[in-house]
Amino acid sequence: MSESLETQLLQRRETLKRLTEAGVDPYPYSYVRTHTVAQLQATFSGPLPEHGSDEVIRTAGRVMTVRDMGKSCFATISDGPDRIQIYVKKDVVGDALYHLFQKDTDLGDFIGVEGTMFRTRTNELSIRATSLTMLCKSLRPLPEKFHGLKDVETRYREREMDLVSNPEVLQLFVKRSKMMSSIRKTFESRGFLEVETPLLQAHAGGAAAKPFETFHNALESKLFLRIALEIHLKRLLVGGIGRVFEIGRVFRNEGVDTMHNPEFTLLEAYQAYADYNDMMTLTEAIISEAAMTCNGTTDLTLREKPLSLKPPFVRASMTDLFIEHAGVDVVKAWQEGRLRDVARELHVGFEDKTPDHKVFDRIFDMRVKPHLWQPTFVMDYPVEISPLAKKHRSKPGLVERFELFIAQDEVANAYSELNDPVDQRHRLEKQSSAKQKGDEEAEMADESFLIALEHGMPPAGGLGIGIDRLAMLILGQTSIREVILFPLLKPE
Repeated sequence: MSESLETQLLQRRETLKRLTEAGVDPYPYSYVRTHTVAQLQATFSGPLPEHGSDEVIRTAGRVMTVRDMGKSCFATISDGPDRIQIYVKKDVVGDALYHLFQKDTDLGDFIGVEGTMFRTRTNELSIRATSLTMLCKSLRPLPEKFHGLKDVETRYREREMDLVSNPEVLQLFVKRSKMMSSIRKTFESRGFLEVETPLLQAHAGGAAAKPFETFHNALESKLFLRIALEIHLKRLLVGGIGRVFEIGRVFRNEGVDTMHNPEFTLLEAYQAYADYNDMMTLTEAIISEAAMTCNGTTDLTLREKPLSLKPPFVRASMTDLFIEHAGVDVVKAWQEGRLRDVARELHVGFEDKTPDHKVFDRIFDMRVKPHLWQPTFVMDYPVEISPLAKKHRSKPGLVERFELFIAQDEVANAYSELNDPVDQRHRLEKQSSAKQKGDEEAEMADESFLIALEHGMPPAGGLGIGIDRLAMLILGQTSIREVILFPLLKPE
């Protein structure tokens, strides 16, 4: 801690003591406002009489700037993302209140302001204060108060100060909230029911990922933080909820980078009597409607390149994409046992212990993914990497599955859902065998899910969308940490 900061902390505590001794409550219980700052800006957006408005208003906010002119002060207060100027004059508020503001109010304090609205000579909407109330004495100074909080690591660790110092960051999360609202409206308008399913599970299924483990003392049993929402939502299809969705946190014990956070928000939805073609239409609606809600357009610019989220999106088979961009049918090569030879020919590195599905993914990531800028549904995956998807109705060895790639990153994943209980048991048992052989990301066989399928699940389409990645796209960000309020960081 620097000496200057220590001095500031000491001074603020001395001010707190002085206020208390003077009979000022530095932490009152409430303050009645007539307007928020946003409401003031909307209500008084037009011209005002030369002397200002006669209407007495009351608002409140955090003090962000002060310009002391001796017997008067101009200051700016913030109310969330909205800011407004106040004008405090000694002969209007009186000696005591003016001293409170001039000497005992620091940047970062919350104050209540009563007064009337006027416009300055530069036409800036302002409050002519007639009364001031201390609402919260800040004991710690705002970071880099004149320039905003810029250090990336500090911004993520002290997100509350990031929001105070950088109004554009707060606006970003306001937009993310609007995006979430849009997604829910899209589902509700189509008759979907929103539900909640368990975070703690006896079997972490529904995705190829390494789970976090924990232990429940009372039950004396090992549990996992969920890696997906799929298994329980499909059980609800069995139970008769024909259109269901959930937006929830999932946890995957993986690395941290610009596209990955171990805890993230996932959307999953299931629709009875539908298939992956219906899920493409649904996905287009979710994304385009969210973009319109947040930005008023489906045309974006990301990393200085144009991007259109207007339906319909491109549809392309994985096989065709491999042939176009790698010069070889990698899907067929895997089916014929030539996958590793092809990887070597394409100069894709791997180790002897690397599972085939990882080798396959690396070829795709190196040769195909860089070409997927505009929204593209990559369709029809090998059955080996899709244990929960229905076999393709016309392409042997493949399943009816798509992944949506936008700006070179995966955003969504969907299937025609496998509802054959015999086939599903066989595939999950095969996955369990792979897990026992050391594949930490192989699916777990969940007996309760398999029993549910034996009771009968209607044909269905299922969809998963990474909400944080979608937010990155729609809000024009290049790091997932920018759209998660409190991303996971290394301990200090």
